[in-house]
Amino acid sequence: MSNLLIAGGTLVDERTPKRADVLVDNGRVVAILPPEHGQSADATLDASGLHVLPGVVDAHVHFNEPGRTDWEGFLSGSRAAAAGGTTTVCDMPLNSHPPTLDAGALALKRSALAERSLVDYALWGGVVPESIDHVDELRREGVVGVKAFLCDSGLAEYPFLDDFGLLEAMRRCAADGVLLALHAEDAAATHRLADEARAAGRRAPLDWARARPPATEIVAVERALQMAAETGARTHFVHISTAAAARRIAAARSAGQDVTVETCPHYLLLDESDLERLGTFGKCAPPLRARSEVEELWQALLDGAIDYVASDHSPCPPSMKQTDDIWAAWGGLGGVQSLLSALLTEGVHKRGLPLCDVVRLTSAAPARRLGLFPRKGSLEVGSDADIAVVDLDAAWTLRPDHLQTRWPVNPFVGRDFKGAIVSTLVRGTVVWRDASVQVQPGFGQLVTV
Repeated sequence: MSNLLIAGGTLVDERTPKRADVLVDNGRVVAILPPEHGQSADATLDASGLHVLPGVVDAHVHFNEPGRTDWEGFLSGSRAAAAGGTTTVCDMPLNSHPPTLDAGALALKRSALAERSLVDYALWGGVVPESIDHVDELRREGVVGVKAFLCDSGLAEYPFLDDFGLLEAMRRCAADGVLLALHAEDAAATHRLADEARAAGRRAPLDWARARPPATEIVAVERALQMAAETGARTHFVHISTAAAARRIAAARSAGQDVTVETCPHYLLLDESDLERLGTFGKCAPPLRARSEVEELWQALLDGAIDYVASDHSPCPPSMKQTDDIWAAWGGLGGVQSLLSALLTEGVHKRGLPLCDVVRLTSAAPARRLGLFPRKGSLEVGSDADIAVVDLDAAWTLRPDHLQTRWPVNPFVGRDFKGAIVSTLVRGTVVWRDASVQVQPGFGQLVTV
């Protein structure tokens, strides 16, 4: 393999942006060079006037393969990831069918993905009441962690953990050294409020949000934190939508618990008015929040209470959203392609979020938490040359024909962005440039812990 020099750009790491060139050989970073270094290479990528960032490590996607590739699939999902500057995706155990709950299901999934992905990928396992005994075998097979629900998942094959199941799962994860990711909404409260709304004939989009108020997230987080403290389980909270919950997690971390929290672009950019505008296409869990909650969540992120940002890309065929009954619609949003541009637009340009923090939030912190750093999430010497080359000042509007996902559905369609991905490299190879894929399916490799 010939070596490559990425020249003329501004390199951004967790510490400071600086003018520097990146020399790549055999898929890895071999040198960070000052300007006018005189080093030659077999090939040069001109990054003049652009910013060179570590590729995004999206810690939370649902590409739904095998079993529900008509919802997405790794070929289209990884294409969208590449278009958005994401170089490693971490796929969740659902909505695959069968869900990845044991070593057999994991082997089936690996086989299905072997020749599909355009970017590198890691896999989450899952834990439900009947699969707790399989946690250690999933760990031995290299998953980044296991995920559980504390409320209805929406899929019969993926039941939630009640308090007794959660305590047992935490004890097992603590004993086996496995990271436990939690979807934290209170099952009893969300079930009761939903039943009351349906009985009263309330089925508008905002009725979904009213049945899952912020308190249902906060209560579930507090209860899980208490159990994690008792068991010593390494715990991660996915897609947190409220600043109050994020700050409780951050306080537990400061007190010594091994716990982290992620949020998502849709909770940072969209609010209840967007849920009304999008209708059933804006349904997700937790729901979109009031504008005041969105601003408080931004403040928690700017204050450092939130560890990282992930897309929670969870698409479905449009027919599963096309209903007047919010309770009948599938709950999930697309977003893997727009993650980085969303943070550049609303964080860097609008709120003064430093670029170094973008790198931490989208690359370094998720890679560290999932055991992939420094191979992923970094541009240190020895790291994989996973790179997003960004035009920080490019203004553009997301149109349906931009989308590389199986279905041209994304809650940010029609939104103006500032900050565009010019090219994406995985292990030193350009996988996306000039608005098109540059490699064959199967180029992406499985990454294990």
